[in-house]
Parts: sequence; structure tokens; C-alpha cells
Amino acid sequence: MTYLMIQNQRKISVLNELQNLQEKIRKEGAESKVKKFVSLLENLKLLERQESEIRCDFDEKRSSLEAEVSDLEEKIAAGSDSKMLSRGLDGSLNESLQKLNSAKRELAAKLRAIVSIKRQLDDAPSQSELIQYECRLSELNAHIQEKLQQTRKFYATYNALLEIKELMLKETSLLNSINSQFQEAIASTTGRMKLLESMQGIVKGSQQKLGKVQLGLQEEQKVCDALKERYTAAMAEQRRCYSLLKAFQEECARNEKLQSQTSA
Repeated sequence: MTYLMIQNQRKISVLNELQNLQEKIRKEGAESKVKKFVSLLENLKLLERQESEIRCDFDEKRSSLEAEVSDLEEKIAAGSDSKMLSRGLDGSLNESLQKLNSAKRELAAKLRAIVSIKRQLDDAPSQSELIQYECRLSELNAHIQEKLQQTRKFYATYNALLEIKELMLKETSLLNSINSQFQEAIASTTGRMKLLESMQGIVKGSQQKLGKVQLGLQEEQKVCDALKERYTAAMAEQRRCYSLLKAFQEECARNEKLQSQTSA
């Protein structure tokens, strides 16, 4: 009976909250209130079904007990043998004890199952913990990407300096070669012509090398522009994800609040 009273109180509380929600929906027209109303309506139907099942079970047990009491009263009124009546009472008592023990075993099994499910729920991370994990993973990913960019920058700087070193070594070798052969080359007309041709070849090679470097610079500039466009699009997507995450967190908070209200 106490459980029935609790169920009635819960049903009355849900009905009152439904009426309040209906008034708020008519005044505000908010979609979230409509969803809350539908959820509470489903909970009300569930409570009504539970109440009906409990009433049916209670009525069956009461009818069975009333039948047994009537049978005993008839036997007592008819003046049955006390031994037979005692045997009947003992049999009814044993049967009741067996039913009670069976019900206790079933209840213990259900309690163990409930405890196991609660442990599984406790082991599972909550919504707030999942959001924290996601934030930490995002921070770790950002840190890894930053380190990767630094490493790539250092490798690019090393390769550029190595190329500059090779060019300077070639330039030093060429200047040493010209310096060692200059006096001998200008002593004759043929030597001067060879020196001039050699210098023209050097200038042509330098121009070709400069053209290759400029072409590579243009390619790098194209890649840089493409990366800037991708970065701009990624920042816009990040802002959109942050707004969606904020809305999702608000909806989760509303859902938890609604569940706490319905379970109270």
C-alpha cells in the first residue's frame, strides 16, 4: 500500500508538471518545452502501467488470501477435526513458506542483477567525462601538430642552409680557380677568349640555377597560399564545432535535469 501511495504521489507530481509545461508552451512556444512534455507524458504512461500491474497483483493476492481465510472459516464452522485442521494449516503454512523463500531467491537474483548493472554504469564514463576526454585529446592533438610544424620548419631551415653552404663552396672554388689561372689567361689572346667563354658559361649556369630557385619559390608560395586557405576554412569549422559542442552540452544538462526530476 505504501508503494501505491508513492506511485500516486509521483503520478500527481508528473501531472502537475505537465500542466505547468502546457501553460509555458502556450505562452512561449519553445521547442525544448515540447520535448520535455512528450518525455513526461511517456513517463506518466509508464507509471500508470506500473500502477495497474501492482493493483492487479495485489488484487490477485488479496483474492487468494480471502479464499483461504473463507475456507478456514468454513472448516471451523463445520466443526472439522482439529488434527485435520492443524494439518491443513501446516500445509498452508509450508506452502506459504515455500512461496516466500522462492520470492526471496528471485528478489536476491534481481538485486544481484541490479547491482551488476549499476557497477557497469559506474564503470562507463559519464557525458561530462567524455567531454573532458575529448577536450584533452584535442589539446594533445594541437600540441602534436605544433611540434610537427616546428620539426618540419627546422628540417626546411637545415636543408636551405645546407644548399647555401654548397653554393658558397662552389663559388669559393670557382673564384680560386679564376684567381689561379687569371694571370696566365690574359697573357695571350687565346687565353683571354677561353676565359671570356668560361665566364659566360658560369653566368649562364648561375642564371639557370637562379631560374630553378625562383620556380621552386613560386611553387612554395602556391603551397603556402593553399595552406592559408585551408587554415581559414579549418578555423571557421572549428568555430562551428565549438558552437555545436556548446549547444550539445546545454542539451545534455537539460536532459540530466529532466531525468533527475522524473526520477525524484
